[in-house]
Amino acid sequence: MYAIVRTGGKQYQVAAGDTLRVEKLTGEIGDTVEISDVLLVADGDNIRVGTPAVEGAKVVAKIVEQGKAKKVLVFKKKKRKGYRVLRGHRQLFTALSIQEIM
Repeated sequence: MYAIVRTGGKQYQVAAGDTLRVEKLTGEIGDTVEISDVLLVADGDNIRVGTPAVEGAKVVAKIVEQGKAKKVLVFKKKKRKGYRVLRGHRQLFTALSIQEIM
């Protein structure tokens, strides 16, 4: 059984027992999170597709980590103008462990 959920403007395919990193969600490590924006639920031959979300479907997950991703460097330059800018960015993330799909 698997589901496709939408969180943080992105879509993820999840199954029970999976661990995935999503955009930062509020909560502490060990808290339970319910994702109700479920776009598709597949259980063998039984597939339910939402318009846009499946009614009554939700995914229960547990927060296992809150942190920052690796630094991404953004470098801008204009030739012959003396313009050089180097910026770094570390995106906040939440690591979720999928408990069950309902």
